[in-house]
Amino acid sequence: MPTLRAIAIITLFALVTLPGMLLQRLFLALGMRARITFPHAYHRFLARLFGLSIKVRGTPVRGEGVLLVANHTSWLDIVIFSAIQPVSFVAKAEIKGWPFFGTLARLQRTVFVERSRRASTGNARDAIRHRLMAGDCLVLFPEGTSHDGNYVLPFKSALMGAAESVLEGGRHVKVQPVTAAFVGLHGLPMGRENRPTFAWYGDMELMPHLWEALLAGPLDVVVEFHQPLSLDDMDRKTLARQAETQVRSGLAAALAGPF
Repeated sequence: MPTLRAIAIITLFALVTLPGMLLQRLFLALGMRARITFPHAYHRFLARLFGLSIKVRGTPVRGEGVLLVANHTSWLDIVIFSAIQPVSFVAKAEIKGWPFFGTLARLQRTVFVERSRRASTGNARDAIRHRLMAGDCLVLFPEGTSHDGNYVLPFKSALMGAAESVLEGGRHVKVQPVTAAFVGLHGLPMGRENRPTFAWYGDMELMPHLWEALLAGPLDVVVEFHQPLSLDDMDRKTLARQAETQVRSGLAAALAGPF
């Protein structure tokens, strides 16, 4: 039964995604509002298809540009955040060249950053500021890498340069820390030994990992939106520490349950 379920999921994924990619290309080419809303609807469908039950705590910032900073566990994070609200991501430039998944990232208007090249980083910062001023919600993973989902790595303040974006009126962009936690499997509490089944990190091959995750079954996720921060009130290193503290506290609370 798990194998049949996984095959059905992959089949439906292909049947919806391939024509959806063509639609999104059209929306982008025409500059339509759907270029923002369609990926949200698409990922809500994927969340249901993959068996993700997402419980949201806290209040997301809406109606203005905002930078979400979150812990990073898996490729599932993309589906989870995109299913909650329309978002784009800030990602390392290497992803842009990935077969298929790089195309999906470009279609979702991802901002790619070459961290090793200062000039490119400055261009990316300008692109991020433009997007935030336009009211976009961008997601950044300041740990710099993914892990097994049982803890939070230190936030790298250098990766949070986008927080320096100054919007109209002279204020800095709001930075909202967000925690995503994998808490349940088949409706039952998930032990720490099960979390790596869904976490994608280290030198794991993506496709085999995706297959194993689909075989494992429905997943319960808690996402908590914390109190927004801003460089209006602190420096970048302090902001990174406070955001990390909020996300780490949220993860500990979510994993302790109940969900």
